[in-house]
Amino acid sequence: MDEKRPLILIVDDVAMNRALLSDILSDKYDIIEAQNGNEALLLLRERTSEISLVLLDMVMPEKDGIEVLAIMNKNGWINEIPVIMISGETAHSLVEGAYMLGVTDFIGRPFDEMVLKNRVNNTIRLYKKQKSLSDLVLNQIYEKTRNNSMMVTMLSHIVEFRNGESGMHVLHINTITEMLLRELLRRCKRNNITKYNINKNDIGVICTASSMHDIGKITIPDEILNKPGRLTKEEFEIMKEHTINCAQMLNAVPVGKDEPLMKYAYEICRWHHERWDGKGYPDGLKGDEIPIAAQIVSIADVYDALTSERCYKHAFTHEKALEMIHNNECGVFNPLLIECFDAIADKLVISLQTFDWSKQADKDFFYIADAMMNHSKHPIYNQVFRQFIDERKKSHFFESMLNGILFEYSYTPGVMKLSSKASKKLGLPRTIIDDYKPRDDEQSKASIENLEKIKKILRRQTAPREKPTLIKQAFNIDGKSTPCNVKVLQIWTKGQNEVPVLTSMYGHIDIIQ
Repeated sequence: MDEKRPLILIVDDVAMNRALLSDILSDKYDIIEAQNGNEALLLLRERTSEISLVLLDMVMPEKDGIEVLAIMNKNGWINEIPVIMISGETAHSLVEGAYMLGVTDFIGRPFDEMVLKNRVNNTIRLYKKQKSLSDLVLNQIYEKTRNNSMMVTMLSHIVEFRNGESGMHVLHINTITEMLLRELLRRCKRNNITKYNINKNDIGVICTASSMHDIGKITIPDEILNKPGRLTKEEFEIMKEHTINCAQMLNAVPVGKDEPLMKYAYEICRWHHERWDGKGYPDGLKGDEIPIAAQIVSIADVYDALTSERCYKHAFTHEKALEMIHNNECGVFNPLLIECFDAIADKLVISLQTFDWSKQADKDFFYIADAMMNHSKHPIYNQVFRQFIDERKKSHFFESMLNGILFEYSYTPGVMKLSSKASKKLGLPRTIIDDYKPRDDEQSKASIENLEKIKKILRRQTAPREKPTLIKQAFNIDGKSTPCNVKVLQIWTKGQNEVPVLTSMYGHIDIIQ
């Protein structure tokens, strides 16, 4: 198949000039034309992603070339589409103004045909190469971010399984930390508080680092870590060592010591048990001697510990947990963070109940990518970032229009994600990790049976194949057993020694009418 030809927009109010340029370039490029600035802007708006180059006249009625360039700058198009200005007007001030507005090249009339062809060809090739490089860099950023986040989460889950805690603890800490950070930034901006040196671009890194807060517990003996009753004074002293142990482990890592993730991880791991009144551990820090990231994870950790069932306690209600935090029953916290917690309290309950793991990798990526995309040194990335967001929106839209119900499962780590429709129909949470244990008061018998039936499907492994498999299965939907066709696609990748490994599965459940 022939490669699609680049599309050039020629903007000139003189028909003969447009015809001449079109005649010279049409053997190699597709051409569209505009006879004034307004027509050009309309075409740019409609076909931004298609146009490879604009040949722009300086002097035109309605809107001249400089005005077109100004609007291209305002809309960000100049970062995506190169512009060569062709004009008989060569006054130094006008040419300088054009370059200041982002023109890639300037060709004065009369021009040499070979020079025109070479400059057009070189400009298109250069931007194509830059776009290719930006895609490559962006994909590397995404993969690095996703892999880092996955590794941190896996390590944290290992600690939790050993510690007898819920596998959702890491996800809860992540969610609470994010909501507190956003509220703190809002209040700091509104009240002109500058003592906390964080901004919105730090949110994703701090949330990822929060997942490591208890990694030091891998050094604590099982008999202490999982003791069902109150710890003795000696046992508690050993338990407290998990903060120092983790800090020492992070200091021993030979690379990345200057990375923000490592900095925040160290602060959180070592100091998330410090308290505002100086009565915490391990260093007895007081007030804002405690890094703000550690302060935030500290209150998030306490809240989730109070509202979760542990081997040594039952879960408290949301209201009781707030009361205990306000009454300093779990240590004293920064009054400003207490205000932030009160502000998010109602939304927090909903967020924790509807946590969607499928959005988490995108969220981490957005924080890092957003900072990079909007950096003045990398304007070429802006369009790629927007295209990524648009693709996500498009996939969610088409998912909402499907009649069937969707699920997907990753085997490492073991996480299942249901579409909102699937969650509602099957009576299950949108995100389910492998150690998920529904309580009788939360899930009906029917929804538990639905979960077991999906798990049975997940355990069915076929030989590696590209085509989906059709399975007939009845699910409990709307209070009755409903026959369904389940179409599943298994995703295999090559593992060690080229042996195929099943990594994920996508499923579509279609109710038989």
